[in-house]
Amino acid sequence: LAFSGAKRRTPAAIATSMRKPLKLLPNCLLLYRHTRPYTPTAANPVPAASAVLRDLDLLDAGELAPTPRVYHSFITACAQSKNLEDARKIHAHLASSRFAGDAFLDNSLIHLYCKCGSVLEARKVFDEMRRKDMVSWTSLIAGFAQNDMPAEAIGLLPGMLKGRFKPNGFTFASLLKAASAYADSGIGRQIHALAVKCGWHEDVYVGSALLDMYARCGKMDMATAVFDKLDSKNGVSWNALISGFARKGDGETALMAFAEMLRSGFEATHFTYSSVFSSIARLGALEQGKWVHAHVIKSRQKLTAFVGNTLLDMYAKSGSMIDARKVFDRVDNKDLVTWNTMLTAFAQYGLGKEAVSHFEEMRKSGVYLNQITFLCILTACSHGGLVKEGKRYFEMMKEYDLEPEIDHYVTVVALLGRAGLLNYALVFIFKMPMEPTAAVWGALLAACRMHRNAKVGQFAADHVFELDPDDTGPPVLLYNIYASTGQWDAAARVRRMMKTTGVKKEPACSWVELENSVHMFVANDDTHPRAEEIYKTWGEISKKIRKEGYVPDMDYVLLRVDDQEREANLQYHSEKLALAFALIEMPAGATIRIMKNIRICGDCHSAFKYISKAFGREVVVRDTNRFHHFSNGSCSCGDYW
Repeated sequence: LAFSGAKRRTPAAIATSMRKPLKLLPNCLLLYRHTRPYTPTAANPVPAASAVLRDLDLLDAGELAPTPRVYHSFITACAQSKNLEDARKIHAHLASSRFAGDAFLDNSLIHLYCKCGSVLEARKVFDEMRRKDMVSWTSLIAGFAQNDMPAEAIGLLPGMLKGRFKPNGFTFASLLKAASAYADSGIGRQIHALAVKCGWHEDVYVGSALLDMYARCGKMDMATAVFDKLDSKNGVSWNALISGFARKGDGETALMAFAEMLRSGFEATHFTYSSVFSSIARLGALEQGKWVHAHVIKSRQKLTAFVGNTLLDMYAKSGSMIDARKVFDRVDNKDLVTWNTMLTAFAQYGLGKEAVSHFEEMRKSGVYLNQITFLCILTACSHGGLVKEGKRYFEMMKEYDLEPEIDHYVTVVALLGRAGLLNYALVFIFKMPMEPTAAVWGALLAACRMHRNAKVGQFAADHVFELDPDDTGPPVLLYNIYASTGQWDAAARVRRMMKTTGVKKEPACSWVELENSVHMFVANDDTHPRAEEIYKTWGEISKKIRKEGYVPDMDYVLLRVDDQEREANLQYHSEKLALAFALIEMPAGATIRIMKNIRICGDCHSAFKYISKAFGREVVVRDTNRFHHFSNGSCSCGDYW
C-alpha cells in the first residue's frame, strides 16, 4: 500500500513512517516465495525443511507476515523431507499463532504427521480439532492405512458415518487398503457394499482398490468380477489383477492377463514385470520368461534392482544359472535383495564354493547382511557339504548382532545330518535356546532317510508326530527308512498307521516345457498321445546307458517284490518318461529342463548322469529341494544331495 499510495514518497520516508529498516523489499520477496502458488521443479524444488525453520525465525522477528499460506508452505516442505522433529517445531509455532485451530492447517498437520510416520500425533491433532470436515477424516484414515495400522483405519469409519460424512473415493481407497489385512473377516465385503451404496464402486480408482483388496485376500473370483465390471480400466487395475494371480500362484492366468493387457494398449511398468517374472519363476517356464525379458529390453526400461531381482530369480528357478549370473552383473545399483537372490541361486544348485565366494564378496562390498543372508549361506553349505564353513557362518551371526531364528537352527541340523553327523545334530538340537519345532525334527528325519538310520529316524519321527500330526511327509519318510533297510514289519506298521490317519503319499509327477506347451508325466504313464513312442525311446536309452556302465539301483524300489519286478518298477519313473519325450522332440544339443514335484529318485539321478554323457546333452532337473545340472557324466550336486 505504501508503494501504491497517491503521494509519491521516497524509500527513506516510507521506512521512517513504518519504523522498519530498508530491508522491506527483500522481505516482500521472501513472503512471495512462500505464498505464491507452488509447483516443484528440478530448478525450483520444495524448500528444504532447515530453510523453512530458518524462516520461522523471520516470522518471530516480524520480517515475514504470518498467513495460512505461509504455514502451509512450511508444512508442505517438511512433509517431503519427512522430518518429525521439524514437524513438531512447525506445529508448536502454529499452535502459538492466531491461526491455531484453523481447519485447513490442522488437516495439513494431520497429513504431515502421517507422512513422518507419527500417526498417534496425527490422531491427537484430529481429536483436538473443534470442527472436523471430510478432509480431516479421510486424511487420518489414509494415514493409518499407509502406516500399517488397518484396525485403527477401519475403526474410524463408524464415527465418520455417525458425523454424517459421506466417504469419497479417497476414503474408500484407504479403507480397502486397510481391509486387505483381514482376508477372512468379511470387512472388505462390507466396505464394498458401502461403496456400492454411495455410488463409488464404478470409479476406476475405487474399483482398482477393490480389485487389489480382493486379490490380496486371495479371492481372485471376486477380483476378476470387479475387474470385468470396470467401465474404464487403467494400468493400476491391470497391475492389481496380474499381481493377484501371481500371489495366488496361478502363473498361467497371470501370463494370459499380461498378454491381454498389452493387447489392450497399456504399457507394462516395473510392477507389472516384477509380478510376471515371479509367476514364471514358480512355473519354471524359461521360454515364456525369455519372451517377457525381451519385452523389457524393447521397452528400453532401465534394469533396476526392483525388476532385476525378480528377473534373476526367474532365470535361476527356470534352470538357467548362466542367464541368472548375467542379470546379476547387469543390475544397476544392486541392493541386498539382489545379492541374497544370487546367493539363493548358488544354494539351490548346490554350488557351495561359489556361494561362499559370493558371500565373502558381499562382506567386502559393505552390503548390510541380514537374517536372510545367513539363512541362504547356511543352506548353500548344507547342500554343498561344507560343514566347517557352515558352523563358522552360524557363529558369525553374533558379529553382526543377529540372533539366529528357528529357520537357521533347522538349516544347521540339516547341515550336520546330511553330512552323516546324526549324533552331533541331536546334541545341537538339545542345546538349542528354544524348544525344537516340528521343522527341526523333520530335518533330522530327512537326514536319517538319507543315511538309513532307523533308530534315530524313529526318535525324530515321534517328535514330529507329536508337534505336527497333520503333516503327511514324515510318515512317508519313516516308511521309506524302514523299507530301504529291509525292516518290512516296521514298514507295514507305519503303512497301517498312515491308512488309519488318512495319510496318502503325494503322487510323483514330472513335466517339461516345449514350444510354450507343458507336457506332464506320472510313473508308468500311458495317457500321453505319444506314449508308445516314448516307451520305445526309453528302451533304446536304457540299452545305451547300460553299455556305458549304468546298473539299476534296486534299493530305490521300496516294495517287497522280487528283483525282476523291482527292476521293471524302476524303468518308467515320471522323470525318465519326461526325458525320453524331450529327447524325441528337442533339437540335438539343446539343454533339457525337467521339473518334478518331489525329490528326484536316486536311480534316476544315476541314469541321468550316464545319459548326459552318452547323448552329449545337458539336463537340468528342478525338484522340491534343489536343482541338479547333469553334464558330461556328472551332476552339479557332486552326488551330495
